[in-house]
Amino acid sequence: MRNFLCNRVKSITPYTPGEQPKDMMYIKLNTNENPYPPSLKVLKAMKDSVTDKMQLYPDPESVKLRKRAATYYNVKFENIFVGNGSDEILALAFMAFYQDTKICYPEISYSFYPVYSNLYQVDDEKIPMNDNLTIDVNKIMNKNKGVLITNPNAPTGEHLNIETLEKIISSNNQNVVIIDEAYIDFGGDSVISLIDKYDNLLVIQTFSKSRSLAGLRIGIAFGSENLINQLTSIKNCFNSYPVDKISQVAAIASFDDELYFQSICQKIKNTRKYTISELEKLGMEVLPSKANFIFSKHKNINGEKLYLKLREMGILVRYFSLPSISEYVRITIGTKEQMDKLIKAIRKILK
Repeated sequence: MRNFLCNRVKSITPYTPGEQPKDMMYIKLNTNENPYPPSLKVLKAMKDSVTDKMQLYPDPESVKLRKRAATYYNVKFENIFVGNGSDEILALAFMAFYQDTKICYPEISYSFYPVYSNLYQVDDEKIPMNDNLTIDVNKIMNKNKGVLITNPNAPTGEHLNIETLEKIISSNNQNVVIIDEAYIDFGGDSVISLIDKYDNLLVIQTFSKSRSLAGLRIGIAFGSENLINQLTSIKNCFNSYPVDKISQVAAIASFDDELYFQSICQKIKNTRKYTISELEKLGMEVLPSKANFIFSKHKNINGEKLYLKLREMGILVRYFSLPSISEYVRITIGTKEQMDKLIKAIRKILK
């Protein structure tokens, strides 16, 4: 079979998403999805939005969604960009801000960063982690490069406070610093409040995790009006109608049901605390986490073997083969019932 890929693309290793089983016979704790469905208000809004106007394109600027988000986050309409998932926004940001500069990010972080670096031919530096897998903040200061930080970090769950992130942003003020806050609603503090102070700051969030809308593709970014305009220009060269009508309606409705949103975030935080406690009783080491997942290992079994044993028992977790983290598995926080089954399975495996 002939390969028509250009030579540059042939050498790229694509991002590998977590397994999505077709039979759904597994307990899925491998892709950081929310175990709870969207609220009834969101589902109703989506159903009501399906009309005989579907032959028309969606609003290319997502004006209603951006206005609602501006009110919710207490920022200006001009400071908001929405896209077809946060990964698309990241791709647009690479095209807009990193084509003529070098970038850096922690060595253990979101695995899409090196993929985009290779795809867009961006010179990247992976900053080594501390021995305890925390981010070495001092090595990210004054880099004179673009910076990408997932906060809380994936897959470790580490959360950097606003003061620490501000030092990184201010010391790299000649380049765009992206703070990827995909998991911020599970216990972290957002840096959205800093976008007026630093015109080089772009904050990216997603509706996939805390707002239970991974089945739709909705991402949102916050930054100076200049950054947002540049992102919009790239978007209009790439995909001028990124967010469909139903997704825009669902996103707006998720802001309107704040009580449900806060309740499921709290459930996940409570279950995370419970799960960490129970796993530690089994001798598991669990890294501190402010995300909807935990990173854990046991001295008597390596990460790959634990992952495979759990899979045989109908439970999916995420394993990464990188040598520095191959002892660990990443476990998404599900419902308490799901986590009890996980704990029972690990107990059986360790025996």
